Formats: sequence, C-alpha cells, structure tokens
Amino acid sequence: MSTRTMDDDCRTPEQLREHYEIEKELANRLRRASRQERRSLYSSLYDELFRRVPHHPQLTRKASPQAAQRNIRAQMSFLRRFVGSDARFLEVGPGDCGLSFEVAKIARQVFAVDVSDEITRAAATPANFALILSDGCSVPVPRDSIDVAYSNQLMEHLHPDDALEQLGNIHAALVRNGAYICITPNALTGPHDVSKHFDAQATGFHLKEFTVSELSALFRQAGFSRLRAYSGARGFYVRCPVRLLTWCETLLAALPAAVGRTIAHSAPFRLLFNVRLVGIK
Repeated sequence: MSTRTMDDDCRTPEQLREHYEIEKELANRLRRASRQERRSLYSSLYDELFRRVPHHPQLTRKASPQAAQRNIRAQMSFLRRFVGSDARFLEVGPGDCGLSFEVAKIARQVFAVDVSDEITRAAATPANFALILSDGCSVPVPRDSIDVAYSNQLMEHLHPDDALEQLGNIHAALVRNGAYICITPNALTGPHDVSKHFDAQATGFHLKEFTVSELSALFRQAGFSRLRAYSGARGFYVRCPVRLLTWCETLLAALPAAVGRTIAHSAPFRLLFNVRLVGIK
C-alpha cells in the first residue's frame, strides 16, 4: 500500500483494500462497456458499490448540517460572480441538490440534471426548481436556455468517450456568452479516488482525471470560445491565466514522474492547480 496520507479515512488497511478491489472491478466494467450499456451502468454500478462496500465513506461519514452549510456557502461565494437575479442556472450532478436549492434563492430558474431522483424525492423543493433525469450524458433542457451551468466533481466520473458528448450538450444548452463552471480534480495531484492508496493513476470510479491542458482542449473542441481559470481554496479564488497553468503542467510533466508529483503536491502548486475552469460560449 502507498504511504500517501489517507486524509481523514479511518478505515483499516483491509477495508481500504476491499473497497479498492471492488471499485476497480466495477470501474473496469464501465470502462469496457459500450456507449449504450453505459447509459444504465452509471447508476447501477454505484448502487452495487455501496451495497458491496457498507463501510464506504459516503455511507458512514455523514456531514453535520453545519459542515454542509459551510460547503454550500463556499461554493456560493464563487457562484455569485456569475449568477444574478435573472439567471437560469443548471447544475449537472447535483447530489442532494442542497446547492441548487440555495441558488434558487437568488436565481430566476434552477434546473438540476441527475441520473436518479432518489436523494431528492422526499425533499421540499423551491417553486423555481426542477429536477430533470438524464442517462448520465444527455442534458435534457432546451437549447440556448441556460445562463450558467455548473458541475462539481463530475467530469472525472464520466467515461472518456462520454466527456466530449456531455460538454457538447452543455454548450448547446447555454445562451450566447453563457458560462459553464467545471470543478474537477487535477490529474497532477491525483489520484483522487480510493486508488490513491495503491496506484500512481486513478483506477477506480475516477475514469479520467484531467489536467487543465487536457480539459481546456476538450472545452474548445466542444465549441467554447473563451476560457477562464480561477485558482484557490475554501471559497477564495483568483483569476489565473490558463496559459500559465498549462505552462506549469508542461514543466512538471518534463520532470521525472516522482519529482513532478512531489512538486505538484507542494502547497503553492496544490493551490494553483485547484482550478475552477469556466468555459464561455
């Protein structure tokens, strides 16, 4: 097992190994699946993971209401730069929809696109909120209808062959000059799934962790005309030139792998690569 810090995961080495082996097995099934098969597998394989790994942190580590609110406030402090009272907001992969509900307090209309309605089925939803079910890749809203789209820790869970298709669907949903804010972990500081304890690259349900360079190229391929990047942490972010980030990534990639990884994990670079990438249509 890697000696990398296990963060706040207090499970035994045996439990971590069990989780890793099961998630890697399921992720490989998803990696090998056809496009049509993946449309149902995105939700069913996660259900199987939680059933087979009862000690999974998402099942056992329940965030306090106070911690959940702090997380939402940190996200809102960034989103307020883009979301005004007349905005139509779209969140892709909203989880419990807590953030979308908060955005609904200031935006005109809020849509949340997810593969399941189980989490929010019993929730009291705002009048200007709508949950829309998807196959994990489609974005079933009218074209040119969204001012601001947002996803947090979603892109890395998509099959690489689906990432461009979903980006294209988000691009189509945006109005002219609309913005898509994408938060996904940087591959240079990864892996960021359970495989971080065992492998040098993500092999679990993070099917593809992106560098800023890779993600920028994908955004442009999907049709986004302009890109902005914001670096920082805990709700405090400053705009950073995309070219600077890609130059730093190129520099680190030219170093021996172990050296580049160590530098990427150092405090200045870790903050620099903690990026919100914003694509403008």
